[in-house]
Amino acid sequence: MLTPKRRDATIYPTSDGKPMAETDLHRDQMIGLILALQDHFRDREDVYVTGNLLMFYEEGSKHRHLSPDVMAVFGIPKHERDDYLMWEEGKAPDAVVEITSKSTRAEDLGHKKELYRAHGVREYYIFDPLREYLPAQLQGYRLVGGEYILRRGTRRLVSRVLGLELRVVNDVLRLYDPKSDRLLPVPAEVFQQWRQERQRADTERQRAEAERQRAEEATQRVVELERRLRELEGA
Repeated sequence: MLTPKRRDATIYPTSDGKPMAETDLHRDQMIGLILALQDHFRDREDVYVTGNLLMFYEEGSKHRHLSPDVMAVFGIPKHERDDYLMWEEGKAPDAVVEITSKSTRAEDLGHKKELYRAHGVREYYIFDPLREYLPAQLQGYRLVGGEYILRRGTRRLVSRVLGLELRVVNDVLRLYDPKSDRLLPVPAEVFQQWRQERQRADTERQRAEAERQRAEEATQRVVELERRLRELEGA
C-alpha cells in the first residue's frame, strides 16, 4: 500500500496573516454564500464547498497560493481541510466567487482572474457589494476553449456549474434555486425559521398540555358524579 505523503506545515501554511475580509459587510456576504451552498449540497458527498482557505497551485512553493472568498469543487470527497493543495486534489475549483472592493480590484480582475483561468476554474464571479467600481455590481466569466468569456448581467447570472442563479437582491448577492423556485436561505433566515418552528412547537406543547388537563378534569368530574349517584342510590 502507498503511504500518504506527510504535509509540511512550514511549506504549506494555513494562514497568510491577512484578515478574513475587508469589512463586516464583505465578511457577512462571504459567510452567507458559503453556508448557503454547503446546505444546498449537504446530501452530496462529492461536492466540497469552502472559502477563505489557502489554495496552493505549485507543489513545493509556499508563496504560490490564492484564497478564494467562496469556492465549490465537484468530484472530490467532502471533508474538512487545512488548505487546498491542487495537485493532491487533482483539480482546481469549478466555481469561484470573489467579494470585491476598491482595494482588491486590481488583483480580482488581474492576477487572480488569470490564475483561475490558467488552472481551469470553469466559472468565476465578481460581486461589488458597495458599488465601488463594477458598473453592473455583478459580473462573471465562463471558461470557453481555455479563455474567459465575460458575462455581465443586470442583477442575475445563471451558473451552469452550480445549477443555481446568482441574484443581486437589495445589494446582497443571493443564490436562487430554479428547481424549488426559492432563494437559498442565509444564516439569519435559517435562524428566524428555527425560532418560528420552535415557537410553533412550544405552542403545540402548551395546547396539548391544556387539552390533557381539561381531559383529566372532565374525568374527575365524571368520577365524582358517579360517586354521588351511588350515594343517592344507597340512600
